[in-house]
Amino acid sequence: MGKFNKAGGREMPELNTSSLPDLVFAFLFFIMMVTSMREVTLMVKFQLPQATELQKLEKKSLVTFIYVGVPNTQELIGKLGSEPRLQLNDKISEVSEVGNYIAQEKSSMKEEDAQLMTVSIKADQDTKMGLITDLKQALREAYALKISYSSRKGKDS
Repeated sequence: MGKFNKAGGREMPELNTSSLPDLVFAFLFFIMMVTSMREVTLMVKFQLPQATELQKLEKKSLVTFIYVGVPNTQELIGKLGSEPRLQLNDKISEVSEVGNYIAQEKSSMKEEDAQLMTVSIKADQDTKMGLITDLKQALREAYALKISYSSRKGKDS
């Protein structure tokens, strides 16, 4: 018969971690492929006006966009008409909703960043100034005092 050895001299073998970086990289790659960045679906069409004196915005994470233009699909034109409309995120809105939108955007930021928030208006070059003035007044009432206008680079005169 065999003799059983009860000596507890055996140690637990070390765990082989040589493939761990490969697993972490594969997991990271999977997360990057599955995750998508949120982008706004444009429901209005606009052609930015030309400008000669342009400045780039520094921190784009502090910029909130408001789009102004005519609806871009026949379905929306039939429902809303062909007059320029405001788009806040993924929703066609009225000027009266701008205050709530700004408050919501500020609440999603850090308190110190909310003070630095810039509202960028991307308006069609043919939009009537009355709508832009109403929008600016609503922004003023919501204490969104840093406003920029998006434009495309024009020919230097």
